[in-house]
Amino acid sequence: MAKRFGNLIGGKWITEGTHGTFENRNPANVDEVVGIYPKSGKREVNAAVAAAKKAYEKWRLVPAPKRGEILKRAGDLLVRHKEELAKIETREMGKILAETRGDVQEGIDTAYYMAGEGRRLFGDTVPCEFTNKAGFSIRMPLGVVGLITPWNFPLAIPTWKTFPALICGNTVVIKPASDTPQTVIRFGEILLEAGLPEGCFNVVTGSGREVGTPLIEHPDVRAISFTGSTDVGKEIGSLCGKLNKKLCLEMGGKNAMVVMDDADLDMALEGALWGAFGTSGQRCTATSRLIVHRRVAKEFTRRLVKAAKALRVGNGLDPKTQMGPVASRSAQKGILDLIQVGKKEDKLELLCGGKALTKGKHAKGWFIEPTIFGGVTPKHRLFWEEIFGPVLCITVAGSFEEAIERVNQSHYGLSSSVYTRDVNRAFQAIRDIEAGITYINAPTIGAEIQLPFGGVKGTGNGHRESSHVVLDMFSEWKSVYVDYSGKLQRAQIDTE
Repeated sequence: MAKRFGNLIGGKWITEGTHGTFENRNPANVDEVVGIYPKSGKREVNAAVAAAKKAYEKWRLVPAPKRGEILKRAGDLLVRHKEELAKIETREMGKILAETRGDVQEGIDTAYYMAGEGRRLFGDTVPCEFTNKAGFSIRMPLGVVGLITPWNFPLAIPTWKTFPALICGNTVVIKPASDTPQTVIRFGEILLEAGLPEGCFNVVTGSGREVGTPLIEHPDVRAISFTGSTDVGKEIGSLCGKLNKKLCLEMGGKNAMVVMDDADLDMALEGALWGAFGTSGQRCTATSRLIVHRRVAKEFTRRLVKAAKALRVGNGLDPKTQMGPVASRSAQKGILDLIQVGKKEDKLELLCGGKALTKGKHAKGWFIEPTIFGGVTPKHRLFWEEIFGPVLCITVAGSFEEAIERVNQSHYGLSSSVYTRDVNRAFQAIRDIEAGITYINAPTIGAEIQLPFGGVKGTGNGHRESSHVVLDMFSEWKSVYVDYSGKLQRAQIDTE
């Protein structure tokens, strides 16, 4: 009998949902039910927001260094439970243990980083125009914030949003992805164990329509942070615009890795494999396009296809596995549909893969072969569309300038990569590529939490996650003027 889990509302675990329950199954073996969760609705959202609003009145008054101590303890607990959490993630969404351990490590890093911000949360002190007058700025919390998180990084992304929200003095209601609710529920248990007051962190499971929309529309939710698909993000953006609600959107990508003719091809080969097929390509930063200089394209493509065919695909809990399944039946269908576009509509050269794996150890999971298309140009749909699966599209460029032009032709602008030994080209790429992240001699994946994460164009709405800059999303600036002159001093008027 599968274990039954509950929503976390006001520090209490509640297993009943307005619309019943739903199952979550292991994508590597769909016979295995990972857990049963509340299929919640507006009633649960309202209760969670009310609990968060009540908790906010005390939490906002806790000194930020004390809030940081709780985050530090949460980080310590994440360290202690790292292997347990990694296995939960792998069973929920499929990626290999080496990657889910890395996902948990991002949560640990974020906990410690944001704990330190509890002793900073810097503002500015500036000179004023008059004598006996002081001016400075401080950060103020928002109140209750709503977080809507995806399934591909079940712990890292919730921690990216939760820890900065809490350190700023906000309280949280989170809707985890329905494919990975258990990870966030376990995260909630850890926060309570670390000493976070009841009601400061609330979890409501269920669908986007039944839980996400009421959370966004709730008048007591002051801000929304969303990571997910571009189509859903645009809907949320429209809704938050009408409500004049603060919003962070982190959406899609169609990231390109450039391999120049002077590149270290061995290193570039490793980077292309990891960037394209890590997490089965289910990263917003995944290497979806490979732009190779004409002089090395034939040799590099031959080596890359050989290496991709040799990747071991299977259950992520098996230490020999190099690539796991995709997260769900619907994800598999969407990826295979776009592969068919490449084969039939675009009439591209299928260099390897292209099919679901359905026999033997793959019979009960959502597996897809590592897939590579050649001859991709801006005339083809697969040059433009985000696939979010283990599919790599190769485009040949005749020059460095053409390669950068191809990178920038995307509607998205999240991550980018250039392999070259020429330092001049490297810095030109950094200057000219339209993306929020650029790697030199590394793939398009591998961001670290001490630098801002996010993109331009269709990828987001300008906010960034990670680093200290994420604090701007979860706080408001207040400018403070203290006039101790004992008389009226009119700024910009009495200055002559």
